[in-house]
Amino acid sequence: MRKRLVLFGAADVAQIANYYFEIDSDYEVVAFCVDRDYKTGTEFEGKPLVAFEEVARLFPPSEHEMFIALSYGQMNRLREAKYNHAKKMGYRIASYISSRCSYLSQYRPGDNAFIFEDNTVQPFVRIGENVTLWSGNHVGHHSEIASHNFVSSHVVISGHCKVNSYCFLGVNSTIAHTVEIASGTLVGAGAVITKNTEEGCIYVPPRAVKLENRRSDQVKL
Repeated sequence: MRKRLVLFGAADVAQIANYYFEIDSDYEVVAFCVDRDYKTGTEFEGKPLVAFEEVARLFPPSEHEMFIALSYGQMNRLREAKYNHAKKMGYRIASYISSRCSYLSQYRPGDNAFIFEDNTVQPFVRIGENVTLWSGNHVGHHSEIASHNFVSSHVVISGHCKVNSYCFLGVNSTIAHTVEIASGTLVGAGAVITKNTEEGCIYVPPRAVKLENRRSDQVKL
């Protein structure tokens, strides 16, 4: 019998989470919830949409689990706040780990993990609570991703790295061997980080520039 699951959220991430849980897990998504002020209807994806303030009465924690299907708003602190609130309400927090990822670490991630297809998680990696790994990332051996982080797509985290809490790693960014990413770091798309970062700072690569008076059909390849 499939476990009954309520998703917090009613936007893209919740829609995607609903799809993955339905096709690739032992959970049945039975409802969605959002804060009352953000509730604009009674259904989402053909299922009940209820106020978070009423969810425990309508879908009690004794019979349902919850997953917080939010992205990286406020550097993951919004997702953390709802995660903590749901736990205080008595909900067990679910995780999704794609059957199409290569999870080779002997340490399981914390709850509210959202690990997509084509991720490679090598041996001795430790992943905390409330961490999202979008598709196609590499997490190298002996690295640690602390709680409340978001790793986008095709990110390389080399071996013996540490990513502290409240970080965002952009698409195609690279973290070199033994580097520590400080709490609150935002790494932009395509950035290469070879030294430890500073807390709360933003790191971006040089931007692509348009070559004046040159057209692609004039370039010999």
